[in-house]
Amino acid sequence: MDLTAAPRTREAPALLSLAAGDGGRPLLTYCDDATGERVDLPAAALGEWTARTANLLVDGCGLLPGDRAAVLLPPHWQTAAVLLGAWSAGVSVAFHPLATAGLPRIGAGSDLPVDATFVARDRVDNWLEDVPEADHRFVLGLASGGAPLGEVPDGYRDYVTEVRAHGDSLPPYASVQPTDAATVDGTSYREWATLAREIAELRGIRAGDRVLVETAEHEHPVKWLLAPLFVGASVILCANLEPGTADARARTEGATLVF
Repeated sequence: MDLTAAPRTREAPALLSLAAGDGGRPLLTYCDDATGERVDLPAAALGEWTARTANLLVDGCGLLPGDRAAVLLPPHWQTAAVLLGAWSAGVSVAFHPLATAGLPRIGAGSDLPVDATFVARDRVDNWLEDVPEADHRFVLGLASGGAPLGEVPDGYRDYVTEVRAHGDSLPPYASVQPTDAATVDGTSYREWATLAREIAELRGIRAGDRVLVETAEHEHPVKWLLAPLFVGASVILCANLEPGTADARARTEGATLVF
């Protein structure tokens, strides 16, 4: 997807199509060695989750292009759906990595008010966290198989339950301009696209690659999500991978590159 070209609608699904390749091959694979969970998502499946998230924000929450969402989530297939869904709806994102929990947040716009919050269940009650207030707050249990939470904290709605109530195709929302802010600090879609391509070039990621990413090493989505997808690669996200086993796992998974 060329964000430096003419304005387009539904930017995130266009991004997904870049890395679709073989329709039967997973675009995003998520593995958690601690739980044994494995999820393989082809582009169409991730696109459906993306569309449902966009519909949740627009139809369910009434958000408009230029509104803001805070994301306090780890590298995960549901996080990809949240981010891509927000960007599809023209909603800018404030990403709050766990590494900054309890520390002052760095960067202009990081403390601006937000309209929606997506937060992992284990960060809701963490005393180190300062979860942003928002009119619409969603909690993600990140359970195996996308199961909903059994008990939802007060003041929150379960993301999985809510998102499944919305359609899996995108209506023609307002166009996303390359110069629009993708993140609340004002960084545009064009600027993130440029950075993602630079990271991919630096790491040697090319179209058709299958990139294994250790989640503990790369928390920011520009690395584990945007850089591979922007150049047409697919991603294998590995959580709780035993130290020193990345190369062996890469061979097992058919990965062409370890990030």
